[in-house]
Amino acid sequence: MSARDERTALTPGTSLYDYALFRQGIDPDGPFPRRGHPLPDGPPEPSRRSGLSWAQAGDEVAAALAQLLADPDPVRAAEAVHLRADALRMPYRTLRAHVGRLPLTDEAAARRTARRLTRTGTSTAAVSVGLALLIRLGEPEDVPCLKVLGLLRGLGQAAAAALDPLDRQAAAQLLLAHRSRAPEMAPLLAAFSTRDAQDARTALVALPPDAEVLWLARRIAEAADLEGLLRAYPQDGELLDRAGRLLYRMASQRDYRAEILDYGPAVAVYEALVGHADRLSPTFDHHVLLLVLALDLHTGPGVLLDWRPGQREALLDALDRLLAGHVWTAVSVREQQDAEARRRADWIRRTRRQPFVRLPAPKRFHLEVVVRDPAEANAVETRILVDGRPLVTEHFGKGPAGSPELLLDTGELRAGAEPREVQLAEAYCTEGCCGALYVTIRRDGDEVVWGDWRGAVGPTPPEYRFAAAAYDAEVGRAERDRSWCWPARNTARLIKAGLRERPDLLTRWDVEPGWVGTSWREPDTVDVGFSIRPETEAEAEGGSRRYFHWTLRDDGRPPEAQAAAALDRLATADPKTFGKGR
Repeated sequence: MSARDERTALTPGTSLYDYALFRQGIDPDGPFPRRGHPLPDGPPEPSRRSGLSWAQAGDEVAAALAQLLADPDPVRAAEAVHLRADALRMPYRTLRAHVGRLPLTDEAAARRTARRLTRTGTSTAAVSVGLALLIRLGEPEDVPCLKVLGLLRGLGQAAAAALDPLDRQAAAQLLLAHRSRAPEMAPLLAAFSTRDAQDARTALVALPPDAEVLWLARRIAEAADLEGLLRAYPQDGELLDRAGRLLYRMASQRDYRAEILDYGPAVAVYEALVGHADRLSPTFDHHVLLLVLALDLHTGPGVLLDWRPGQREALLDALDRLLAGHVWTAVSVREQQDAEARRRADWIRRTRRQPFVRLPAPKRFHLEVVVRDPAEANAVETRILVDGRPLVTEHFGKGPAGSPELLLDTGELRAGAEPREVQLAEAYCTEGCCGALYVTIRRDGDEVVWGDWRGAVGPTPPEYRFAAAAYDAEVGRAERDRSWCWPARNTARLIKAGLRERPDLLTRWDVEPGWVGTSWREPDTVDVGFSIRPETEAEAEGGSRRYFHWTLRDDGRPPEAQAAAALDRLATADPKTFGKGR
């Protein structure tokens, strides 16, 4: 039956729920439809009226619907809401968002109206209102209806949001169907639709380790019931590999909040993986994977999970024993063929002990520079732990803590005589988009105080007080620590420090310093940036400035020697003569 024939089989008054049931009935055992079944013929989604602000849209929604949702008669209320919702003529996402914020004087009445709207609504606007209410008020009896409505294009994400607290696996399957167009998703969706564990296991194992869809790692784990699969196949090395890679991606903060914090079975999956990690083949990639997972359990997002006393430490001890075995140490020191593999092998040598060193207890304030994996973008962060808990992950979560170049090399964390506001972290997309986390550091007698927070996500962190002597000692130790650093990055840090100490090296050439560091794409090179001062007042007022850079490749000499040679050249030659323009 063609799509046109399918639509003509329905009457104009058919509810979207009945229409979705009809579409599902055509192929009840088929895979989840990618991006959902198309909605029945009707007017296109309305656009926001010119000049209607977000606040004005909220006022209109409240004026049109708030009183109706308190009507105890769901039939009468649903009919009235249906008419008003259609008349609002605004994008359905906007409508759902504002309905989700409405104060409800009678939640039971609103729930009855929501159920009526989702089951009998004939317009997307009316059904959107019902879904928005069920996101807040849904109960287990709503699951079948939500799963059916979620098959329709444009309703999938709202239905999944309502399903999330009720049936996490069904919600994840809907979101995967609606959110990803990657070709790797099709076999996963087909496998999940069969509700067969073996099919889910086969599809998960077939997923490439670097698949594009892994940015949806938490949802893939939920949709596949990863915890259940690990119980069913506890010694399956290939499945353990995929479990480890999903945990790795869930704990990453490169896409804002670490998804591991929202993954309910995280503790059980970590236990299953570590408990059978000896079933993983002892390869170089697996050594890297297990070491990264250990770092996350040591000072990263994994610390914030709901562990039993001593449980997390026991897992770290087990990983330590495994990686200390001869077969695993052999693969870490084996000569690697390509440059990236050699960098990762050097990272293993620098990092091998870091996650397995127990933090001194009780240690109120601790700083630890972590390189999560040199193959990952923005892999270096200064983790700040207060009472053993990673502060930035707990109170911000839109990106990792700042780099050591920003927080340690500049002395930003030192407590001086005057209070100073410090940026601890910036959102992955930049502060201008999604904000940053700030704290004011001040000295109060024999204590250092962190307070006056800005940019925290969720409740504002409390004011923290640290013994000044212990605080100063910890900051000093972290500033001196170079154990995490590779040669080119050390060279870059020394060049940057030299330019701070001797600004005349550049001012004599009418040049100003820019960014100095190593690119994650070329970590063995140092990029020294400059800019040329505007020559005229007009250029200065217009913000006109020319930029150029000087690239130095690590030549194997000690970083101190390479940095000294670079600074000597800047002292004797104009960088405009050897730098490259941008």
